[in-house]
Amino acid sequence: MAVGTRHSTVQFMELESLSLMKYGLSCRKQSVHFSNTCRQRYTQRCSMSMNGCQGDPTVPIGTVETRSLPAVSSLSLAMELLNSTISDMIKSDHPPYDSGIIRLEVPIEAQFEALEWLQAQNHLFLPRCFFSGRRPPTVASEVCINETSSHTKLVSVAGVGSAVFFTHLRPFSLDDWRAIRRFLSKKCPLIRAYGAIRFDATTNIASEWSAFGSFYFMVPQVEFDELEGRSIIAATIAWDNAASWTYQRAIDALGATIWQLFSVPMIVEKKIPHSHIVANTHVPGKASWDHAVKHALQIISRNDPVLIKVVLARSTRVVTAADIDPLTWLTCLKVEGQNAYQFCLQPPHSPAFIGNTPEQLFHRDRLSISTEALAGTRARGGSELLDLKIEQDLLSSAKDHNEFAIVREWIRRRLEAVCSSVVIEPKKAVRKFRRVQHLNAQLRGRLQAEDDEFKILSSMHPTPAVCGYPTEDARTFISETEMFDRGMYAGPVGWFGGEESEFAVGIRSALVEKGLGALIYAGTGIVEGSDSSLEWEELELKTSQHLSVVSCSSPN
Repeated sequence: MAVGTRHSTVQFMELESLSLMKYGLSCRKQSVHFSNTCRQRYTQRCSMSMNGCQGDPTVPIGTVETRSLPAVSSLSLAMELLNSTISDMIKSDHPPYDSGIIRLEVPIEAQFEALEWLQAQNHLFLPRCFFSGRRPPTVASEVCINETSSHTKLVSVAGVGSAVFFTHLRPFSLDDWRAIRRFLSKKCPLIRAYGAIRFDATTNIASEWSAFGSFYFMVPQVEFDELEGRSIIAATIAWDNAASWTYQRAIDALGATIWQLFSVPMIVEKKIPHSHIVANTHVPGKASWDHAVKHALQIISRNDPVLIKVVLARSTRVVTAADIDPLTWLTCLKVEGQNAYQFCLQPPHSPAFIGNTPEQLFHRDRLSISTEALAGTRARGGSELLDLKIEQDLLSSAKDHNEFAIVREWIRRRLEAVCSSVVIEPKKAVRKFRRVQHLNAQLRGRLQAEDDEFKILSSMHPTPAVCGYPTEDARTFISETEMFDRGMYAGPVGWFGGEESEFAVGIRSALVEKGLGALIYAGTGIVEGSDSSLEWEELELKTSQHLSVVSCSSPN
């Protein structure tokens, strides 16, 4: 559906003025209406499958199982085998448990792209997710397909439908983490919950983010795993009588989803979504941006400053003349940043949150934790010599070193509070991406207990790279200054597993709905010595990877 037909415009609604007493600023936050209201979306989503947050997080699940079926040579054979197995389960006796989760998986002796598989399911009005770890270095786990196979690295995962989802309007809590962990097990490493958490769960949720709640995680109902040299198609059934979701309801729902998958042949139209932009609006605009940066610098430059650094962001509303599908857009972003995480998260009846982020929040492998500090930005050079010159300028910049050191030392202190040992190597280097390069440090630690994972997540977010320092003062300044809802932008996005967990920082991201345009997000750190015009240019650089898939018809 081309922009200009029904539901073709994105409307803005002004919320009540906020009195910014602490910093002497005033602004109006803007909320973008993509479709339904918050309550309607929330109610519709909750009625479609089981919300695991409604169960008792202290009561163990009755059974957690992975059943591996014989390997086949093609995707069609795998789907037929999966369908027949589920049909047999529908007819057979129910498991003798009040709760449980069972994963059925069919290995395929060929490698298919998970994102292409997900694109082929565009006819389904179901929640969906996609996550691809960055390479190199690889962050994918190593899992055994069967007892005789060698370890094979997982490249990316795509899922449709939710066997169980986890969401609430309240902030993500220890009980919510425990509710997710109930359905996970070390013996079933590929049963994972994929999702994201709001940047700031204490702020009001704008309508465009309403379907996500304060957090949204899902264990896919049907999942496609892309591995090196092979693939897996899997289906998962989850039930909990205490949450009013019985095994019968769960298996019937899975059967209905499998039927929908069979109802349309797998055809992916590979087209580059070039179009021209008919609307391109920044929130804040340049004048408001300059004003906000000026006030931040006034606070930072005080003798006894409340702030040392604050990260201010911008939302860019884009409407194109031709329809752009979120997954096609994400496919183009993969080309833009191959050394980055790609992700897509879309609850039912909502826009898709997509991104191509270079920044890792943390990776847990049993007791081992790895993370990184990423700050300071320069463009790539047009030649090898120019690129090296820009790199040296970045390494020698006092302003960028200050910004980077704040992030690195903050992360080190957070790790030391939870880990028995912490190593930083390298302490300072340059990491290069297709369009930009950043200062980077790698940090590793060892947890004292695997249950410390929630402590790591809650203490590591938000980092000074996306919020500022000191954290609470920066977060207050952001909530009182920014004129839009960040939602999941700059929040944790990734997955929980039984043995491992992996989270990236949801930057270089956009909220996209087919036929209705997109909101593209970018931010930049404000420290002593920052210049508002140069920071605005950095925002332009960071959003350029999203805008590269379309051509702007007029300078806006």
